[in-house]
Amino acid sequence: MKTPRFVLATANPDKAREIEALLRDELGGTELIGRPAEAPDVEESGATLDDNARLKAAALSAATHLPAIADDTGLEVDALGGAPGVRTARYAGPEATYADNVARLLADLEGVEPDRRTARFSTVAVAHWPDGLEVAAIGTADGVIAEAPRGSQGFGYDPVFVPLEGDGRTFGEMSEEEKHAHSHRGRAFRTLAQGLRMIEDS
Repeated sequence: MKTPRFVLATANPDKAREIEALLRDELGGTELIGRPAEAPDVEESGATLDDNARLKAAALSAATHLPAIADDTGLEVDALGGAPGVRTARYAGPEATYADNVARLLADLEGVEPDRRTARFSTVAVAHWPDGLEVAAIGTADGVIAEAPRGSQGFGYDPVFVPLEGDGRTFGEMSEEEKHAHSHRGRAFRTLAQGLRMIEDS
C-alpha cells in the first residue's frame, strides 16, 4: 500500500496549488502529480460533496493507474436554504467565473441583515488507490458572508467569506498561511494526511 506518488484530480489550477501547498507541509516526501491533460472529464453528478469527491478520485485513479487525490467543496448559506451547496462552483452557471458566482451570491443576499448571513464551507478530500482502497476526510469552516468583496488573495468566494475563528477579515484578506490555518480545505487535507501517514506506516 505504500506509495509516495499521487495524481491530483482537480483541473482548477488555483485549487491544485492550494492542495499542493497543504500536502507539501504535511507529507513532505510525497510526489504530487498534476492532472494529465488527456485525463477524461468527470461529470460531478453526485448528490453530495462526498459523492463527487469519490467519483473524481476513482475516475482519475482508473485513468492513470495511480493513486489519486480529489476533493469537492461546497458553500452553504443559511439564508438561502443551504445554497449553493454542491453547485458552489457553478452557482451562476456552468461557465461561471469566480466573479460571476460572487456577484450572484451577493445579489441573492441583498437586503439580508448581517446577523442572518451565516454560512459554512465544507470540503471532502478523498485518496483513492487503483485497488479500490480509499481514505476520506472532511473539514468545515463556519463564517458569515460579507456585504461586499474584500481582499485580493485566494480565489472563488474567498473575498466574501469571513471565518468566525478569524479576526474579521475575509479569506481574501489573509495570507496563504493564515487562510490554511482556518479554512475548510486546510482542515480536510490535514486530516487526510494523517490517514495517509497511517497507511504508509502500516
